[in-house]
Amino acid sequence: MSMQWPDIRLTGATVLRDGELQTRSVAIESGCIGRGPFPEVDLTGYYILPGIIDLHGDAFERHTAPRPTAPFSIEQGLIGTDRDAAANGVTTAWLAQSWSWEGGRRSPDHAEAMLEAHAVYRARMKTDLRVQIRCETHTVDTADRLIAAVKRHGVGYVVFNNHLEEAVTLSHSRPEVLAGWAKEAGRSPQEHLAVVEEARKQGRAVPRYLCRLAETFDALGVRYGSHDDPDGETRETFAMIGARICEFPISRSAARLAKAVNDPVIMGAPNVVRGGSQAGNISAADLIASGHCDALVSDYYYPALAQAAFHLADHGILDLASAWAMISATPAHIMGLPDRGVIDYGRRADLTVVNADTREIEATLVAGRITHLTGEAAHRFLSIGNRMALAAE
Repeated sequence: MSMQWPDIRLTGATVLRDGELQTRSVAIESGCIGRGPFPEVDLTGYYILPGIIDLHGDAFERHTAPRPTAPFSIEQGLIGTDRDAAANGVTTAWLAQSWSWEGGRRSPDHAEAMLEAHAVYRARMKTDLRVQIRCETHTVDTADRLIAAVKRHGVGYVVFNNHLEEAVTLSHSRPEVLAGWAKEAGRSPQEHLAVVEEARKQGRAVPRYLCRLAETFDALGVRYGSHDDPDGETRETFAMIGARICEFPISRSAARLAKAVNDPVIMGAPNVVRGGSQAGNISAADLIASGHCDALVSDYYYPALAQAAFHLADHGILDLASAWAMISATPAHIMGLPDRGVIDYGRRADLTVVNADTREIEATLVAGRITHLTGEAAHRFLSIGNRMALAAE
């Protein structure tokens, strides 16, 4: 269980507050940012930054199946993901669980099992872990089931994507990749292609299906968007039905269209750190520089979030305050979370403490609870316990 510390004041650090880096203290009172004169922890030489909010990550798949043929329980996967996120400064995270014809760990069956396991694990969480449903458009026959699952588990975020044509292309250009895809789903390549063809037959019913889901999500207050939009026309279509969040646009035209209608654009932090997309798509850094990207997400690698913010600052694309907002304040705004994302009075004490020299994350706090603590920061935090014990003697 994460540690509930007494009310404290963090001093000496460089703090991101009111949109700029300042040398000032941060008081933590009953899990929120407070004002009181509390016992002090000297964090000179550190940054105190708003906790990272990750809107889309599938690194949990590596914790549930570190090898394709070596699966572990979903519970163990959630435990590993929880610790992985905390060690990388993440305080709120959406786990991107597919709801797809693809089968295996991306099937509706597995999605429902994931949601059930998540509900059971919730009371033990250190990080505020949530589930995003990544719904394939050609899953028309699962409409009632999906809506029921969203209602039952209080799912607050859904994105639509369509990977059918990618599967067809792979069957011709890279059959070995399709074979691996099929193997993960427990199928032969021929069986997998047969499933693809069945899904394609649903094409005419897809628009009505998506509109029904959109209407239901609006009534439930679910935020929804689209993933991997290939072009502006596709993005416009999704925007028209209310799917306003644009995740990982593949083309500049899709990103430009999103911004033209004031829809937030989300890209992967690994794309920034690695200098480009691992799939050969558009550069996130270029989109940021041109004002066509609003927020960054972990995608498949939690460490990339903080690394991307410092990368953008080091290369003069954004200052550090603006870069960090892409993984804190802006995601909070996109998801309608007014209690986090910035360091301010009354907000949750969700904090990421970074060694200014090494840029290693040495402490993470979620609502004032320490979920990760290491290095010199650990010695400084623990010293307050010794001082309080001596004072009590």
